[in-house]
This record gives sequence, C-alpha cells and structure tokens, in this order.
Amino acid sequence: MAVASFVLGLVGLLVLNIFLGPIAIVLAGLALIRGTARRGRALLGLTLGIADLVVLASFIAADGTLSWSIAG
Repeated sequence: MAVASFVLGLVGLLVLNIFLGPIAIVLAGLALIRGTARRGRALLGLTLGIADLVVLASFIAADGTLSWSIAG
C-alpha cells in the first residue's frame, strides 16, 4: 500500500489529481496504521497526495478549471 500510495501521488501531480490525491492519502494512512516496513514511502505518498490537492486548489483559484489549461 505504501508503494501504491507513492505511485498514485506521483501520477496525480500530472493527471486526475482530484481522484488520485485522496486515494494516495487514504492508502498512505492505511499503510502507516498497519505498520508498514516502507514507512518512508508511505510518508512520501501522503505528502504527494496532499500536494495533488494543493495543485488542484491552485488550478481552481487560477482559472476556475479542474484540469490543465494551455490557452491563456
């Protein structure tokens, strides 16, 4: 779960951050609760999941969209 959280958080920075960010946060939390041996990966997945939501919030604040926008 820790590795899945890390991968989903990383991919979520680029695409589908509205879905992948919360999933990464939940998986990281579950991995930490269960006492994973990959604690660093779980913490990184948690951080990336939170970063996904921050990126989403910045998109919404910048131009009111939920996705990347090339047109200015």
